[in-house]
Order: sequence, then structure tokens, then C-alpha cells
Amino acid sequence: MRIFSADQIYKADKFTIEKHGIKSDDLMERAAMQIFNWFHMRMQGAPVKIHLFCGIGNNGGDGIALARHLLDHGYNIEVNVVNYSDKRSKDFLINLERLKERKLWPNFLDGNTPFPKIGVDDIIVDAIFGIGLNREPDRWVKNLIEYLNHSEAFIVAVDLPSGLFMNSIAESGEGIIRSNFVLSFQAPKLIFFLPENAPYVENWQVLDIGLDQEFLTTTETDYELITKHELLAWYIPRKKYSHKGSYGHSLLIGGTHGKIGAMILTANACLQSGTGLLTAMVPNCGYIPMQTAVPEAMVLTDTEEKVISKIDYDITPTVIGIGTGMGQDPKTKKAFTDLLKDNTISLVIDADAINLLSTNKALLKKLPPQSILTPHDKELERLIGAWEDDFDKLAKAKEFSKKYDCILVLKGAHTITIYKEKGYINTTGNPGMATAGSGDVLTGVITAFVAQGYAPLRAAVFGVFLHGSAGDIGAEDRGYLALTAGKIVEYLGDALLDMFKMPEQPHINQPVEGDEDEG
Repeated sequence: MRIFSADQIYKADKFTIEKHGIKSDDLMERAAMQIFNWFHMRMQGAPVKIHLFCGIGNNGGDGIALARHLLDHGYNIEVNVVNYSDKRSKDFLINLERLKERKLWPNFLDGNTPFPKIGVDDIIVDAIFGIGLNREPDRWVKNLIEYLNHSEAFIVAVDLPSGLFMNSIAESGEGIIRSNFVLSFQAPKLIFFLPENAPYVENWQVLDIGLDQEFLTTTETDYELITKHELLAWYIPRKKYSHKGSYGHSLLIGGTHGKIGAMILTANACLQSGTGLLTAMVPNCGYIPMQTAVPEAMVLTDTEEKVISKIDYDITPTVIGIGTGMGQDPKTKKAFTDLLKDNTISLVIDADAINLLSTNKALLKKLPPQSILTPHDKELERLIGAWEDDFDKLAKAKEFSKKYDCILVLKGAHTITIYKEKGYINTTGNPGMATAGSGDVLTGVITAFVAQGYAPLRAAVFGVFLHGSAGDIGAEDRGYLALTAGKIVEYLGDALLDMFKMPEQPHINQPVEGDEDEG
């Protein structure tokens, strides 16, 4: 699913209006009707008080149009117009007149108006600001927003929470709606997936407002949201007359005394994700643990007892996954440096291998094209430097990816895989995966996908999704607190099967359609 910028959304609106021969207020009516259907399917006429707070631009116009539909179907509503400027959009005024024709007069709020009383069991509709906001609101509007946030009422934001910017992070968290639900038009917004915006977007859902499909499917975007739909098109089915050699040979390198467990997790994940052959290279102390815990793996050992001191093998791997539990001993650093001098085999680089790169950035130029790096935030900071905010972080990650022709997997609640100018946002995973060894498992999964012949970028994106899905299935069975990295490995097969399951069709009443003469 493509994620559009504010400029692209404006162009989509204009393209739809011109191509389909409709008026802009017709498009607003579509949006309002979709929001109304969302409410009506869930509330079915319940007498809960709904407070609508509408700005004076097009986002406010959506809210005013919604108010009309709620009023027509007997809902208990109160409409408040937030008068933050003397300017009003044309479509806002059109819908305000339609509301007044029904004898409902909104409360007009300004800096001198007392805020309306709101009960904890009430619902707030936030339609104050939309995607065009590019500066912080006036002090009194911030006070209003903070008042709404502290009301304890359930807040539904129209398109995005008021106070959020589309292209930057607000200087302070003050004056931003903390929504319980966001109803986003046509596609989610990038800002929904940035950690700094977590307090403002608890849940979100996309509403199809009928923007032109030609525009939506042909417009290139900087980010895509990855779901089953995208990945099923990438899946490479196994052939009947294939054998283990058909699915690659993964070489995993890592481990130190006391951290052989990391390599065991990576190896098991690699096997559970489909690699044909697997060889693990570990210090001598890891031989017995690895052979015992992962009997399917072949094991190479270093002459050193506790660390990797030399990377030497007589196999022909398809891909090398390196770094899990490896440590940064000077001997290990030299071995890693020597490997990069002549290596042309695809690399998946994690943990201490990333840290070794960050201490000698000249090594980055020796990476094979489209090497995959899987840093957590601290490891990423060592690579690309500190960032001011999430937008700056993404910009620096893209520049780094272009400079070194590498793929960055930015691990987090919504892992974002970056390759040059493009970002792929993951939709699976949960807080239970914030546990020791989870990243080691991811390295194994991605390595296995590269081994099987997936292009590195697809292997990274697919691996991240499958890893998160395994965590989701595991959390359903065990809860967040009891989810361990080893259990994530066990659920990888279930996660792959889940990709091919058809979703159950919900049994719900049909939404109420609007009267044709209301458009």
C-alpha cells in the first residue's frame, strides 16, 4: 500500500475531481459519508453524546458534513467551530450552510469562549486541522486541544490528529490531539509509524473515499506499507523436483564465550525459514552447544576457544550472516576486516559486525552491493550519526544507503527497511518482541530468504514481516511477557502458513447510505 505525501494527496484530490467531473464538495461528501458509516456500524444509534470540534478549513468541512449525517440519523451531537482564523474554505462554508438549514447552530469558539463540558463517557470528533497544517496552533487552540486530551473521552480524529505535521515533528508535544482512533482517508500517513508520534495515534483505519485508482496505482511514493498482499506476489513456491541444494547454503558467523546462544537462535531461525543448507562458524567453545542444539547445522570452529579469530572456510555459501553474539575482540575485528577484503558473497550484517563497521567506516566501501544491515537505534546512530528527529533519522538513513549501496533494516515497533530513496514499513510485530535474542532471530530469517534466491531487498522486507508475524502469533498464545526469542522461532512456520489464509468475512449490518440529494 502506497503512503502518499501531503502534496500527492492534494494532487490526487484534484485529479479525481477533474477526471470524474465532480465538485470538491462532492469529494468531501464522500469522506463524510464514509466516516458516518464507520460510526453508525459501531454505535447503531446509541445515545452517546458526540462532540464535534471542527476547524474552518477542509478538515473542518469534513466534520461539519459528518455532523449533518449524524443529526439526520438521530444521534445526540454538539458541534463546535474552532475559529482560529478569519479565513474559511469554500467547502467548509457550503457544509456549514447545509447544517444551518437543519436548524442546528454550532458553538463558535475563540480565545475568549469557555470550553464546552465533556463527559468521560462521551465521544469527541477531532476535525480541527488537516494535512495542510505547517505551524503550531495559537496558544488558545493549544489550550483547547489539551482540554480535550484531558477530558478522558474517546477521541476519533478525522484523517490525522490535529496538531501533527505531515513533513516534520512538532517542536513540543503540546497542542496535539492524543487520538484513540484515526480515520485516515484513502491511505495511512507516514507520521502514524514514527516513534515520536506514538502518543498521538493509538489506532488507525483507512477509509476509501473514492480517489482515482489510476492516480493511486501509478504514482510513485517514497514509502510503502507492507502487508500480506504485497508479499504474496513475491513468494517463490518450491518445485516438486527440487532438493536441499536448490535453496541455498547459508553460512552464519558469530558467537563468543557466553554468547553461543545468540548463534543457536540465528541458526534455528535460518532453518525454520527455509535455507537448504546451513553451516555455522563459531569459536571452539561453541562446537558442542551448536551440534547439540542445532543438529541440522554443519559446524566449523575457530582455533581460538572463546572468540572468532580467523574466517576461513572451504564451502561455497550463497549468503553469509555475520555478527550475532560475535563480540569486538581485536582478533575478531581483524578477521572481519580480512573477510571484507575479497568477499563478493551477499552479506546480512547484525550486532557486533555493525559495531565493527562503525569503528572503521572505510570498511563500508568494501561491502558487496545491497548488503543488508539490521541495526537497532544505538547501532544505527554509530553508523549514521545522531539525528534531530524521526524525519532526520530517515533522511540520514537514505543518504547512507545511497552512499554505500546497502539496505538498512531500522528495527523498531514499525520496522522500516530503507534502500536508497525508498522505505518499506512493516505492519507486523508487537511489544512482546522486545526481548533478548529477537534480533538474532531476524538475522537468521533474512539470511534464509537471501539463500533461497530472493533479491536482498525483498529478502529483508519479507523477513521482517515473517519475523513480526511469528511474534504476533506467539503473543496470542503466550502473551507479551512470556514471549521469548526461541518461541518466535517456533512460530515461524505458523507465520508462513498464515500468509495464505483467507480472512474471515465479518458479519455486519449494511451501512446506511446517504440520500442522493444531500450531495
